[in-house]
Amino acid sequence: MLTPALQSFADHAAARPGPVLVIGGPTATGKSGLALDLAQRYGGVIINADSMQIYRDLRVLTARPGPQALAAAPHRLYGTLPASDACSAARWRTLALAEIAACHHEGALPIVVGGTGLYLRALMLGLSNLPDIPADIRAAARERLAQIGPAALHAELAGQDPVSAARLNPADRQRIVRAWEVLEATGCPLSSWQMADQGQPPPGLSFTTIIFAPPRAGLYASCDGRFAAMIAAGGLDEARTVETLALDPTMPALKALGLPELRRHLAGDLSLDDAIAIAQQSTRRYAKRQGTWFRHQLIGHAEPQIIIDYLWPPETQPGPPRASM
Repeated sequence: MLTPALQSFADHAAARPGPVLVIGGPTATGKSGLALDLAQRYGGVIINADSMQIYRDLRVLTARPGPQALAAAPHRLYGTLPASDACSAARWRTLALAEIAACHHEGALPIVVGGTGLYLRALMLGLSNLPDIPADIRAAARERLAQIGPAALHAELAGQDPVSAARLNPADRQRIVRAWEVLEATGCPLSSWQMADQGQPPPGLSFTTIIFAPPRAGLYASCDGRFAAMIAAGGLDEARTVETLALDPTMPALKALGLPELRRHLAGDLSLDDAIAIAQQSTRRYAKRQGTWFRHQLIGHAEPQIIIDYLWPPETQPGPPRASM
């Protein structure tokens, strides 16, 4: 059930020209549940903005909407790509804009929901126009990564593009190799490309944002509970199936929350109990990073906006639900 503040806010969002309602925030906050409530009330179509839920091989471990939700409202960009296909923010933005245009053509309200902040920011504020990378340079960069590993390639990157290197985790294979291949192809650091061209927001669209920012204690408990539910729903079997795909280690799908720990269990490096505990800890840390990112990158930068400081649905909260405009 929508609170009066949310209902008034959503009424305003739906009445704007070229409306797009965006719901973001950390994992396990109830974003998908709110999106479904809004879609049913306003005749909306739910468009995925979670970088992992786009992969069809990760239904359980990404908490993709189930059959009941899919039957209750149209959902788009869920399970669209195989895990062997890397999806970038630029590619997702193109897909999302096409779905938004289809919604407006049909007279439906597009509701974009997910916790991948970079996707949401790219959609609303634009994305740098980076150059195309020749296939031979892309292949050479991946071969170099395979030869020396991400930490060593990160160190080499730091010598030529210290700004990008400082932003990247030395274990982030995908982003390190991306920065390296841009440097090799153009002779110009990725950071310089990003500063020179900040991109432009799409014309003709009116974005209204709902951002979840609940207290950490409740958020962390929700993270733990959701991962336990994933295991009960067959998450380990799904991880086992992913293992049979023999994916390139740079594929983004392999970074899905909990999957690295379950893969270590399947390899015999961790007991299942330890894998679950470590995965839950990793999820809590990721949720904390998401909250920090949204606070600095989207809150106050994508108006009009409402901040929800509780988990969804509000009936699960101990006190009266509140939202701040």
